[in-house]
Amino acid sequence: MHKISVLLLSIILFSLGSCRENKANIDNNLKIYFDSSHVDGCFSFFDNQLGGITVYNMKLDTERLSSGTSFKILNSLIGIQAGKIANENSALSTDSAHNQNLTFKEAFHNSSIPFFQLLARQIGRDTMKLWVDSLHYGNKKIIGPIDSFWLNNHLKISPDEQLGFVSKLYFEQLPFQKYAQQMVQDQMLQEDNTLYQLSYATGSGIDENDNSFGWVLGWIIENRHIYFFVTYIRSPDKSIDMKASGIHISKAILKKMGFFKGER
Repeated sequence: MHKISVLLLSIILFSLGSCRENKANIDNNLKIYFDSSHVDGCFSFFDNQLGGITVYNMKLDTERLSSGTSFKILNSLIGIQAGKIANENSALSTDSAHNQNLTFKEAFHNSSIPFFQLLARQIGRDTMKLWVDSLHYGNKKIIGPIDSFWLNNHLKISPDEQLGFVSKLYFEQLPFQKYAQQMVQDQMLQEDNTLYQLSYATGSGIDENDNSFGWVLGWIIENRHIYFFVTYIRSPDKSIDMKASGIHISKAILKKMGFFKGER
C-alpha cells in the first residue's frame, strides 16, 4: 500500500500513543449516533494532516477497557513475526474441529477465537509477554491461560491508546518486520474505490459488568490524506450485534464529517 507523505504524528511519539496531552475538540453532538443504536460508547478521531483530534466522551476514551478480540491485531503481528503465519492463506496445525481449514484471512475477518487461541499457544507465554511488555500494550496484564488472557477482562487498553496503536501500524512504526505490518494492514482493508480507502478491524467481548462491548479501529484515506479513528461501544443488551452496530456508528460519524465523497 502506498504510504502518504505527511506530518509525523505527535500523537504516537511515545509508547502506543496518547491524545491526552493534546488539545482535543470535544464533540458531544456525536452522542446521537450512539443513542440511536441504544449503546454507550466513545469515538476518537485524528486528522494526521492538520493534527486535529476530535473526541466524543473523553472520560471513556481515556479509560482502559477490556481488549476483547481486538487483541487479534497484536496477536497476528506476533504470530507473523514468530513465523507461525506465512501469508493470509496460512492455516494453523489444528487441535480443534473449529480450526480446520480456517485460513488466517478468514480467522481475522471473523475474529475467530479458536484460531487466535491456538496461535497464542503456539507463540508461547514468554514470547507473548515480551511483546506485550515492550509495546506497553494497555496495562500489559497477561493473567490466566496464555490462550485466553485477552478474553478474561484482565488485559485492558484505552480507546486513546488503541488510536495510537493503529496509527503506528499504518506508518509501520511498530517494532515488527515490515511484511508483518503490511499483512495485517491488508486484512484490515474493507473498502477500496476511486473516492476513498477504508480500513478497520473489529473486536468484541463481555466485560466484567456483563456488558457486551465492541471495538472498531482503523483509518480512512481520501485525496492522499490519512485519518485515524476508534469507536468503542457497550450495552447490557445481549441482543445487539456489537460488530454491526460499531461499524454502523463509525461509518455514520465519518459520513457526518464529510467522508466517502472524495472531497476531504
